[in-house]
Amino acid sequence: MQVPRIYTPALLTAGKRLELDKRAARHIITVLRLKPGAPLILFDGRGNSHQATLAHSSEAVVGQQLDDTTESPLQIHLIQAISRGERMDYVIQKAVELGVHRITPVLSQRCMVKLKGERAEKRLRHWQGIIISACEQCGRNRLPVLSEITPLDAALSELEHTLKMVLDPGGQQTLRSLPPQHSRVTLLIGPEGGLADEEIQQAQRSEFVSLRMGPRILRTESAAVAALSALQTLWGDMG
Repeated sequence: MQVPRIYTPALLTAGKRLELDKRAARHIITVLRLKPGAPLILFDGRGNSHQATLAHSSEAVVGQQLDDTTESPLQIHLIQAISRGERMDYVIQKAVELGVHRITPVLSQRCMVKLKGERAEKRLRHWQGIIISACEQCGRNRLPVLSEITPLDAALSELEHTLKMVLDPGGQQTLRSLPPQHSRVTLLIGPEGGLADEEIQQAQRSEFVSLRMGPRILRTESAAVAALSALQTLWGDMG
């Protein structure tokens, strides 16, 4: 049986008794149904993980530190235009599983969902929960960074110097045509209906390469999975 992995933001120290937060305790009780004495793996979201033993539903005794790492050598910053409901949830979950370093949700012209204020904060908390659950499932010890929801033009103006790509069905470049051996990339993907022509042009002015992912038009959630998988296969830790 696979040892359950539990995220805790607390400092992990071998030999110490640790009180688990409400989310972790609820997951242990209602989902995993673990009993005292059950083995756990605790990770802090900053790259550290420890063996542990459940003392009771909200406490664990921290054991020795583990030396495993599942982080890709390729740092991917995914800029994803917000799509509706479960589609965005799916993209975030799969992006975590596929090793992204940062996720920036953006508002573009064709976004069907407009988020601001309290509604935006609620959605960010929901997405953060998806990130945590995906890390628990896939074995990552470092939580990807979730940026604030921002307009697309603002996101494009704040980027570091990396290889930057925008998915565009009319793009002239493919992944195979790009120079090899990259360690940091930024990937921009549009919402349902894609990015507007002027948005693609704006991205190109910000030094984004227009990238075509084959001859077929992909849904926004399919495009994310396909592109991230291809990037990790070419320059990361897949394949």
